[in-house]
Amino acid sequence: MSATPEIRPQSVSDASSTPADARTRRTVLKAGGALLLSVLAPTRAMAAQILAVRVWPAEDYTRVTLENDAVLKATHFTVKDPERLVVDIEGLELNPTLKSLVAKIQSNDPYIKQVRVGQNRPNVVRLVFDLKEEVRPQVFTLAPAGNYKHRLIFDLYPVKEADPIAAMIEKGDWSGDGKGGKTDSKNDSKIDSTAGSGNRVAAVETPATPAAPADTMHAEHDGKAAEALSKPAEKYDRNGKLVRMLTVVLDPGHGGEDPGASGRNGSREKDIVLAIAKRLKTRIEEIPNMRVMLTRDGDYFVPLGTRVEKARKVQADLFVSIHADAFVQPTARGSSVFVLSEKGASSTAARWLADKENLADTIGGVNVRSHDRQLASVLIDLSTTAQINDSLKLGKSVLGEIGGINRLHKGSVEQAGFAVLKAPDIPSILIETAFISNPEEEAKLLDEGYQNQLAEAIVKGIRRYFAKNPPLAKNRLT
Repeated sequence: MSATPEIRPQSVSDASSTPADARTRRTVLKAGGALLLSVLAPTRAMAAQILAVRVWPAEDYTRVTLENDAVLKATHFTVKDPERLVVDIEGLELNPTLKSLVAKIQSNDPYIKQVRVGQNRPNVVRLVFDLKEEVRPQVFTLAPAGNYKHRLIFDLYPVKEADPIAAMIEKGDWSGDGKGGKTDSKNDSKIDSTAGSGNRVAAVETPATPAAPADTMHAEHDGKAAEALSKPAEKYDRNGKLVRMLTVVLDPGHGGEDPGASGRNGSREKDIVLAIAKRLKTRIEEIPNMRVMLTRDGDYFVPLGTRVEKARKVQADLFVSIHADAFVQPTARGSSVFVLSEKGASSTAARWLADKENLADTIGGVNVRSHDRQLASVLIDLSTTAQINDSLKLGKSVLGEIGGINRLHKGSVEQAGFAVLKAPDIPSILIETAFISNPEEEAKLLDEGYQNQLAEAIVKGIRRYFAKNPPLAKNRLT
């Protein structure tokens, strides 16, 4: 076997070189040059890939989500006449998934007329949202959470926010007939907010429609707000007794980006609890002198602090958060009612559940910069002993009624640090209607008959609570 010849660099003028030697030298030089260029030349960064696009339209705001495999940098600005939002996203090449965003904008979106998508320049994609009205855009990124990877979020809030009381009046007929409450067949008691004595009764000067104080609503809110001002929050019944409107806020958990727990058959907690909340709203509004607000009435995400803030804005008398429980073992079953705790959870399971529910903001997606300010003003150290005591009374009353239609997971009201229950001045409970992770209870939760039974039980519990605990007078008319 002959030895492998040594390849030596030679000058082009080397007279002893052969044509084969020249070809060998050229090959070696080309390979070396390519290696040197690969080391010294900067490599072009790979463009991020858009994995999914989602649009969540709602009266509160419209959210557009771009889910991707890397952190994206975006800049945005607004343009007037007509109103537009322009977003430039760096490190991105246009792909079919991103193009599909155009078709996801529906004609009934409250704020977006249409969107245009294009490659503005190499490695930069531009989105132009044609708007139906002026908006306050919030553009931010979210780190991977739950089943999601990186997300780029566009939240489009209206500059002219709807008055929450006016909106509540428009969506529900709460005027009643001024004749007092209906009779509860189980305990033969009326929802009579005139019960009790002293500071338990609100006062107005005349039974006619009162003029609202200047600080009740902003004078510049006309239209719906004017309608709200024209309706008295307190009335007299046929016996001359003063009757104050009772406001109940129903909070369907999760929504939008946050599906909540899932059942074996593909059901989602966010859909089930919204359906139950709507049935419950209808039943409460049938009771004279009661009105209802939903923290969300569609499939969109509402941060935990915003849910509390909504209830406080309408000076709610009760706050009821509705959920469907889940556990790693499909055998877990039963309904539960929870209230806030100042001293830690009443059980390990309660603490685990509170921690899980409090992750909603991480999964659903909150703009941390604006949310921090909100938390500071609404959720930090605002719980009171009086609120917790009233919440325990409400929870016991509702739990007792639910126990008549479903097995209870635990026979008493439990306590834990649920962020959504931290309104300092509103009795608040969280109902875990059943275990969606249990196939038998999942079937119940999907059954309209069971949903109706559950709504009836919760209404009875609320009525029983009000019969024994008349609401305090409000400082302002609502």
